[in-house]
Amino acid sequence: MKIVIVTGGSRGLGASTAIHCAERGMGVIVTYNSNPQSADAVVSAITAKGGKAVALKLDVGNSRSFPEFREAVSAQLRSIWGRQTFDFLVNNAGYGLYNPIETVTEEQFDGLFNVHLKGPFFLTQTLLPLMEHGGHIINMTSATSRVATAGVAPYASFKGGLEVLTRYMAKEFGERGIRANSIAPGAIRTDLGGGLTDEFEAILAGQTALGRVGEPEEIGGVIASLLSEESRWINAQNIEVTGGYVI
Repeated sequence: MKIVIVTGGSRGLGASTAIHCAERGMGVIVTYNSNPQSADAVVSAITAKGGKAVALKLDVGNSRSFPEFREAVSAQLRSIWGRQTFDFLVNNAGYGLYNPIETVTEEQFDGLFNVHLKGPFFLTQTLLPLMEHGGHIINMTSATSRVATAGVAPYASFKGGLEVLTRYMAKEFGERGIRANSIAPGAIRTDLGGGLTDEFEAILAGQTALGRVGEPEEIGGVIASLLSEESRWINAQNIEVTGGYVI
């Protein structure tokens, strides 16, 4: 059984990813920061269908906690799966901030940086010794790094940095057969940044070729597919999953 770690797996795109991966026969470790009940609900949804899953607490914005998290992962790998390694890492955890550049505080900037770029960098570094040869890393980026949307400059900037980091991961980890790709969603119906108002959703739908915003399962399914054996030759790519956003 392949094992995947999905950060921010308690809700939205992470929860969808975890469930889709479990449906493909993978064991799943989901992380949460402040909502253990939602994480437990994801685990229950997976185990109810015969899958294996566990939830662990992780603050991706606090890199000092990563060694302790690695020990927790090792303990769960041994006790639940009888293994010392895992196969896939999905760096998904994140949050949104909608402020124009002139009003963004340094504290807000640093918070976004820690979660969206520094966190994935050092979490991947910390977990790499536990990753199986031939593994796969997927980083969640964003279509906002291609299409400028007023109010999300720091978020989009760090997602753009994560896109670049993905290519370097593919380059440096290739000798271990580890692939690295990133997924860039467009407008998705989640609670990120407080969710979409009806007015904003209509605007985004009008900018999308398929005429609507996406659903979380349309991202989770793509990630699970990308982790599969049939996608083994896809590497170092940033893949937009947007329904055709601003084309």
